[in-house]
Amino acid sequence: MSEPTLLPHPVVGGAFTSPVAPGAGWPDDPAAPDTPVARDADDVRRLAPDVPLAELDARVSVCSACPRLVAWREGVAVDKRASFADQPYWGRPIPGWGDPEPSLLIVGLAPAANGGNRTGRIFTGDPSADWLFASLHRTGWAVQETSHHAGDGQRLVDARMVATVRCAPPDNKPTAVERDTCAPWIAAELALLPTVRVVVALGAFGWDGAVRSLVAAGAPAPPARPRFGHGAEVSLGGVTLVGCYHPSPHNTYTRRLTREMTDEVFERARALTE
Repeated sequence: MSEPTLLPHPVVGGAFTSPVAPGAGWPDDPAAPDTPVARDADDVRRLAPDVPLAELDARVSVCSACPRLVAWREGVAVDKRASFADQPYWGRPIPGWGDPEPSLLIVGLAPAANGGNRTGRIFTGDPSADWLFASLHRTGWAVQETSHHAGDGQRLVDARMVATVRCAPPDNKPTAVERDTCAPWIAAELALLPTVRVVVALGAFGWDGAVRSLVAAGAPAPPARPRFGHGAEVSLGGVTLVGCYHPSPHNTYTRRLTREMTDEVFERARALTE
């Protein structure tokens, strides 16, 4: 068997395999070689509750509960996009990232195959990230206007990001079973974030995941499933859920989502938290 290829991280250097081994020194890697690994849905339900946020992040980042997603994320990490062939790929699930005591939580669909799955940070390293972080910087939620790679100095201010599904799925479409298998991770994370006052959901999938997760974390279930829309708002317990079109290239190139529309959502989140 051939030795795994080692490549330098584009920011911190070093030498990393693709996927990255837990505890190998990747920036912001929360896991260690002995972090417990969920191998199926029962393991996720067992390992998600009753641990501190840092340990939850570590367990998320090594989860292997969905065979199709494991095969896809690791396959992409090995057979890299040509423009990133000189870089190691994270190739693991993406934990939540940002302030551990945020007033704002941003909920997305899942990591991009050559974005978060490559960089190891949610909404980082692709056009959607460029759009989103530029807005977060303009509205005071991020210290830099770009998020290129873990270790680049970016930091969220009073905000945190999570994905409903933590692994990059084929065609950006996780199955219902994969969504449900992953659900205990985000529910446990929300339960550990009592300071959250506003959740911004990116796209209909993020909206649905946020509603499900808030209810699972203890919010009263609404009498009917709230409908997603850009700028839509609904109160769930002490949290206001706000909808935002996903900052995908399709939505931004066609101007379904403009710079002004994006900023208005995060300015509204600021007003609601204050």
